[in-house]
Amino acid sequence: MSEPPRTLTVQTCGPVEIALDGEILALPASRKTRALLGYLVLCGRPQRRERLCELFWEIPDDPRAALRWSLSKLRPLVNAAGETLLISDRDQVSIDTAPISVDAHRIDTCATREDIPVTRLEEAWESASRLLLENCELTNQPAFSAWLEQKRTEMVRLRIRIARRLATSTELTPDEADKWAERWRADAPFDPSAAQQSVLARRKLGREHEATTMAYAMDRSFREAGLQPPDFSPPVYEVAGAPKDALCVGEDNPAPHQTIRFTQSDDAVTLAWTALGRPGCMPLVKSGCWPSHLELDWGTPVWGDLYRSLADDFRFVRYDERGTGLSDWTVPEISFERSVADLERVVDAAGFERVPLLGISHGAAVSIEFAARHPERVSHLILVGGYAAGWRHTASAEEIREREAVMLLTERGWSRANPYLRHILSQERIPGASAAELKRFDEVQSCSTSPANAARILDVMARIDVRERLRHVAAPTLVVHSRNDAFVPVSAGRALAAEIPCAEFVGLESENHLLLGREPATATLVAAIRRFLAP
Repeated sequence: MSEPPRTLTVQTCGPVEIALDGEILALPASRKTRALLGYLVLCGRPQRRERLCELFWEIPDDPRAALRWSLSKLRPLVNAAGETLLISDRDQVSIDTAPISVDAHRIDTCATREDIPVTRLEEAWESASRLLLENCELTNQPAFSAWLEQKRTEMVRLRIRIARRLATSTELTPDEADKWAERWRADAPFDPSAAQQSVLARRKLGREHEATTMAYAMDRSFREAGLQPPDFSPPVYEVAGAPKDALCVGEDNPAPHQTIRFTQSDDAVTLAWTALGRPGCMPLVKSGCWPSHLELDWGTPVWGDLYRSLADDFRFVRYDERGTGLSDWTVPEISFERSVADLERVVDAAGFERVPLLGISHGAAVSIEFAARHPERVSHLILVGGYAAGWRHTASAEEIREREAVMLLTERGWSRANPYLRHILSQERIPGASAAELKRFDEVQSCSTSPANAARILDVMARIDVRERLRHVAAPTLVVHSRNDAFVPVSAGRALAAEIPCAEFVGLESENHLLLGREPATATLVAAIRRFLAP
């Protein structure tokens, strides 16, 4: 009779441990060897030996010999269950984690799947609360330190998602929900939804005075941080994650389930991205375009209907550009060059070699530059409301003064309770919106970035100039533009179609720069995209 398979487990949250059938195996005392084990398990894919040497050892240490020594110590432990799981050759090293129970992988599953029971969510949160790869810091190895910091940040984000699920669960008692709301808010103190849920939890417990005091204190904290505070008045918010009167996401129009993932740029900025639609469908990647917020966009009159329609036919990938949404807000650089590099990073993270690109507004220029640089990676190019040159290159002296005044007002008044200054930007982009639609769009816009970042992004938009790159676009191109667009005139769209080789142009009957989901022009846009990308 054959023996039952043995179970190998690796703990990465807290001190690194490896165990066989529950019995902890003795790891070598070497911090670098333990860090190497954690790195290989968390990466889950083959790593070049040269890269491992660069990450863990300095040149005088004879890194190749040090790597061989560490692998010799890890090999009998990783292969202790009788399977060859540590695989190495002259060029690469990897650990096959499929047969291994890894705590970080269980945490990720709990954070991303909807069918996980409450007890497992609570266990996952407890595990995620321990410091990832504790005592594996290598202060003299900056590349490894940067990787470790990124992974620890990702773990915090997973912990936030789990706490949010528990705080809004209907299976928990009000006392338990209150506990998880506080844990959610502790990790995300300036998440409007976390703040609102904490107040709501106190109200459900009948502790109205505490709820009012908490709401006042958090309102002040948001304002001191230069952020627009959320609405704490009853009813506080829908579980979908935003004020009920601010977002059109609710029981009749729920946000679809989406798995939000994170990747890191080469200057250590964390970018949030997601993919909707069935795996195996033709991909469609939308370049970054502010305002955006991966979770809150569903409640705007602009993005929700469009995104749902595109996800019906494509594997639709979108992301929050740096400084906005769920991506890092505190960033060293916001520039056009970084926007192009970030698009490339997201395409890589999504695993696509060749994709159609969708560029909307200033995202069109980013897509144009990417297509010009990487013709082998872009199968089709779709530009909506795009332009080749920002107003600093084309506006009159008077127009430049007006635009600069708007930028200054934006930075100084972005987070004020009076939405007048934000309305300037909203009304420019969607002049055909009703008062209620403007309010909804404005609420999300105010949560999508900081005042300083809003001004930085507007400055980047103003300085865009890809006019000399248009003739280098080789991909079939569809240019779509509203005929009465007051923010970016239709002449800018026609110029793109004229300069890009073999581009076709579709005009839309709309005055809006960003289309409202309810207007017929949105249906025309989606139909044009489907036709253009049809096999």
